[in-house]
Amino acid sequence: MESSDDDTLSERSCVSEPSFRSERSGGSLSPCPSGPVGPPGDTLPWNLSKHERRKRKSQDSVLDPAERAVVRVADERDRVQKKTFTKWVNKHLIKVRKHITDLYEDLRDGHNLISLLEVLSGVTLPREKGRMRFHRLQNIQIALDFLKQRQVKLVNIRNDDITDGNPKLTLGLIWTIILHFQISEIYVSGESGDLTAKEKLLLWSQQATEGYPGLRCVNFTSSWSDGRMFNALLHRYRPDLIDMEVVSRQSNRENLEQAFEIAESLGVTRLLDAEDVDVPSPDEKSVITYVSSIYDAFPKIPEGGEGIAAHEVDPRWSEYQSRFSSLLQWSRQHTGLMANKNFPQNPVELKALYNEYVHFKETEIPVKEIEKGHIAHLYKLLEVWIEFGRIKLPQGLHPNDLEEEWGKLILEMLEREKALRPAVERLEVLLQRANKIQNMALDCEEKLTLAKNTLQADMSRIESGDAVQCEKELACYLQDCEALIRQLNLELKVLKDEKYYQVEQLVFRVSCLQEELVSLRLQCSSVYRKGHFSQALGSTGAELTSQRGNDSGLSLGQTLLGAVGAVGAVGAALLRRPMARSQLVAMSSSEDEGSLRFIYELLGWVEETQELLERAEWGADLPSVENNLQEHNKIHTAVEELMSGLQEARSYEVHTHTHMHHLYTNTEGFLLTVIL
Repeated sequence: MESSDDDTLSERSCVSEPSFRSERSGGSLSPCPSGPVGPPGDTLPWNLSKHERRKRKSQDSVLDPAERAVVRVADERDRVQKKTFTKWVNKHLIKVRKHITDLYEDLRDGHNLISLLEVLSGVTLPREKGRMRFHRLQNIQIALDFLKQRQVKLVNIRNDDITDGNPKLTLGLIWTIILHFQISEIYVSGESGDLTAKEKLLLWSQQATEGYPGLRCVNFTSSWSDGRMFNALLHRYRPDLIDMEVVSRQSNRENLEQAFEIAESLGVTRLLDAEDVDVPSPDEKSVITYVSSIYDAFPKIPEGGEGIAAHEVDPRWSEYQSRFSSLLQWSRQHTGLMANKNFPQNPVELKALYNEYVHFKETEIPVKEIEKGHIAHLYKLLEVWIEFGRIKLPQGLHPNDLEEEWGKLILEMLEREKALRPAVERLEVLLQRANKIQNMALDCEEKLTLAKNTLQADMSRIESGDAVQCEKELACYLQDCEALIRQLNLELKVLKDEKYYQVEQLVFRVSCLQEELVSLRLQCSSVYRKGHFSQALGSTGAELTSQRGNDSGLSLGQTLLGAVGAVGAVGAALLRRPMARSQLVAMSSSEDEGSLRFIYELLGWVEETQELLERAEWGADLPSVENNLQEHNKIHTAVEELMSGLQEARSYEVHTHTHMHHLYTNTEGFLLTVIL
């Protein structure tokens, strides 16, 4: 027991030698069996010398006023301490379902004392179960030895002092236990290491009540007698429960009652009564015991740890709410953004969107994850104040609520990545296909340019009266262009099905190539229809067929003029029928192209038939004339079928797409002009 925290117990109280011998031999446990018994709480006989005790016992002995005053003060102090310590002991014994009524009497057998130490230390101690004085002394000794093992300093306290119910030493023992197990555990931030437990508690009280006008905590006696210090201490921790303006107007007794009632509602056992404190100098040990109980029950910053002091609660709570709300709003906002799966079809925009997502995932999310950890840590520090009742936690402001929203965000991110990555990969594949179409279109444009130059060269020869020389080369160019356009249309169909964002531009470019090819065909028809091309067509078709193998497109003659070169001038007997529109559509990449080919097929057939009729013979005799008449009737039947095909071509005109409609109608008009 520290000398600064307790009165010295160096002078032991004892009864007369015969009395003690009688007690220790198993007689009565009364401390002074031979003398008169004083009033309860009168401890003066225990502190007097033998001479003074004999003097007091004599009938003529009368105390002077000063001595009587000392007796009254000592008795009052011991009475308050006994009451306070009894309540303190019961506060702990209730945990093992025990209770004492008289502190001096109920600790004599050692059982309650051992139980108290077991509760305080968490250690199970041995004990004697007998009821003899020897067993009682042994139990008390077990308790004292345990305290000594824990480095608790016991000054002149022996087992028989407690067994005999010595009030002074019993109070001293309990005070020593309070000092060790409750007051010595006090930690105050910024304290000096050489402070005693009492000084630490005083410093904590001063810090907790700092700033309250008219209050200054200088001791554990007079500073607390009016009750304002208790109320200020409680107000610092629970400002919602106490109005300090009302405290300033209340009486001492009212302030003390209010403080003790509120403290009890906060889990502080009511160790003091208002009448015991509302005195000029309350008992210091009782006040210290009660104030330390408040310290023990109220939130505190752990030694060597992190915490929030009472005066920091409000700003830290505001900080928590602000950071929580900000992150919660951010999480909800980005959860909505992540839930949007309407991705752009533009590869550049989609790639930028994906890069933005990757940046968000790898940069922003870790930062917000750290922020979420800081919020959770701040809540951990505030949690003790929430449990204490200082902070009322609104619904939806718990870290679990933030975790729930965060989980939704992460799930939406995973779903977005699951959808975004394939979309990027798909668009990259489509972009490669689009680039392939662009390259093929460029190749087709080059071949069309070569074909135009070749045709221009033959046209110059015709104007000069020379024979054409490039028909075979020109046929190759046209057939290559047709194969390219067919492949382009197949690739475009894939892009259309996948709804590629630039498919219309590609379709327009391919349509232009197709129109250019058709226009070139018309020019070839105009140049080579008068026989400049006919002599080479018979062999050219066979040669190209052998050179190119099995081609799914039309033959060479069909490439230029439909089918005019396939028959030549071999006679009406070999006059072929025009290919059906359905056949040509099946051979083409689109119905528009097949229908346009059908018109060219009819046009070629008309030109072929015209050349056949121009070279036809009338016959020199009747049999030959009759034979020619039969051939002419066949041609007439074919012409009637031609008109049926023309009607079919004209009926499809309204179904052609916009980019083909103009070319289709012009070609159809040219066919009508040739027929008529």
